[in-house]
Order: sequence, then structure tokens, then C-alpha cells
Amino acid sequence: MNIMKLTGKVVTGEQQATFFTQLDWVMRQCSEKLGFEPFPGTLNLEVITEDLKLVHELKYKKGVELQPTDLQSCAATVLPVQIEGHDCAVVVPDEEVNIHKENIVEIMSGESLRSTLNIKDGDPVTITFRKPDED
Repeated sequence: MNIMKLTGKVVTGEQQATFFTQLDWVMRQCSEKLGFEPFPGTLNLEVITEDLKLVHELKYKKGVELQPTDLQSCAATVLPVQIEGHDCAVVVPDEEVNIHKENIVEIMSGESLRSTLNIKDGDPVTITFRKPDED
């Protein structure tokens, strides 16, 4: 396994993740599969140009599947990561529901990362994850 890093700056999101992260089935599956219930909302990072290739690769990585319990919701894949030792997950939404530009990465955590890490818009953040040696 290789340790991979992805760097971006904190940006304000679309304010739609609170709904998703607080769905009963999302909270339950995150607790079971990731070890935390998500804080309402996500942290959004605008990824630096040098890491955009990696962002594109993330779309095709095998991650943890969050499967809806109803027909109105769609599945999402999450990739476990860490930010300064805090367990988090990058949300990789299905293409048809992705509302962000390709240089934006959404991260959910069991805590408010803005408060815990004392970060604000424009601050740099590096996420760390493991990349399998073979794909």
C-alpha cells in the first residue's frame, strides 16, 4: 500500500450535504462501515492543479459503498482518509448527482472539521489515504 496525499484549499460548498449526511441510512452505514456518524455537512476542498489527476482517479477507486434503502436516493462511494489524524471519508457521488466541478472534493467526518482543525475558507488542507499497489 502506498500513502497518497491530496492537497486543496477550504471553500464554501453548495450547502446541500447536510441533507445527505443526516439521512438515517447514511448515518447508520457510516457508523457501521467507517466508525463514525457524519457531522451535518461536508468540508469542501478546491484541489491544487498538481493533484487533479489523482482526483480523477478517485472516481474509479473501489471504496466503501453507501447503499440507499429507498428508491428516491442514490448510492455513493466513500473513500476512508485522514486529515491530521482525524478519520474522514471523501465522498465520491454518482456522476448524475455530482453538483461540483471536478476540482472540488467533499469530505465527511464525525466532527466539524472547520472547528476541530480551526480552518476557514482559503486555508490549505492535506488529506492522506492509502492507495493499493495494484488497481
